[in-house]
Amino acid sequence: MRIGVAGVGRIGTMHATNLAALAAVDEVLLFDPVPGRAAQVATLTGGGMVPVGTLDELLAASDGVLVATPTDTHPEVLRRCLAARVPALCEKPVAGDLDELHALAGAVEAAGVPVLVGFQRRFDPAVAELYRRIRAGALGTIYQVRAVGSDAVPPDFGYLPASGGIFRDLLIHDLDAVPWLVGEPVVEVYASGSVLVDQAFAAADDVDNVVAVLRFAGGAHAVLTGGRHDPLGYDHRIEVLGSRDALAVGLDPRTPLNSLEPDGPRVAADAYPGFPERFHRAYVSEMAVFVDVVAGRAENPSPVRDSVVSLRLADACEASRRSGAPVRLDETVEARA
Repeated sequence: MRIGVAGVGRIGTMHATNLAALAAVDEVLLFDPVPGRAAQVATLTGGGMVPVGTLDELLAASDGVLVATPTDTHPEVLRRCLAARVPALCEKPVAGDLDELHALAGAVEAAGVPVLVGFQRRFDPAVAELYRRIRAGALGTIYQVRAVGSDAVPPDFGYLPASGGIFRDLLIHDLDAVPWLVGEPVVEVYASGSVLVDQAFAAADDVDNVVAVLRFAGGAHAVLTGGRHDPLGYDHRIEVLGSRDALAVGLDPRTPLNSLEPDGPRVAADAYPGFPERFHRAYVSEMAVFVDVVAGRAENPSPVRDSVVSLRLADACEASRRSGAPVRLDETVEARA
């Protein structure tokens, strides 16, 4: 099997390396809009990676294509994948606004071409197991969900104006994963935020610490917290409390958290420094699942239509933060199963 990678910046190169390590992948083809970059990455990484000169060449030669080009090019590249009838995995966001995302979801469904969205938590083995146990009824009635999302260091301040804001950037993965896990529509959100890390966030009309409360149709609540600076490391975890069990993902010896209990855990010297280390297993699994979907051996766990939910929730959280009031959502929005 030949898998193409469109866009070989930091995350595209990581994906290409993980693809090359899979036994089912014979060759990884690389394309990048920056002249010479694909050849440079192929030379540095080696291991069956071959640069190609154009996106058309990539589409013609690939059984599936991973889209990791600049964010604003995702809709165009994805539509070209559909036109070529090449299955794709597209990094988030697939599109920057709800109207365009709705249109793309419709185009994908009409084409019948598999398209996965790169919400890597859905592919994380621990999160996938949590999803399986919830669906199997092992947790009983879901009472509460708590999600923590903290960066170790703030992003480059030059990135902030184009980030879409903290809910579309930092917390978008939680806004995807938590409703997916609960399996019910969110009917109301309330969010609040502050600038505590650096005034550069205020200058970009953003905040750097937030809390969001989601109320689900069945009455359960989720509390999501997000921050742009954790002095101990990169901390992203989810806890679910149900009537039969209480489970957590992202809680292990590398979690950057100190306990004051005598026998409690202390932060390790190798606490997670960033997302590549924290979600390494998720990214490896993501590429393996993508290859299986391309080969027809697996169902798509992250369809484009689901991305409408997380983007809609991010916009509702931002509206609530700005107004200081809860935002009601249409209860008829289909729950994700």
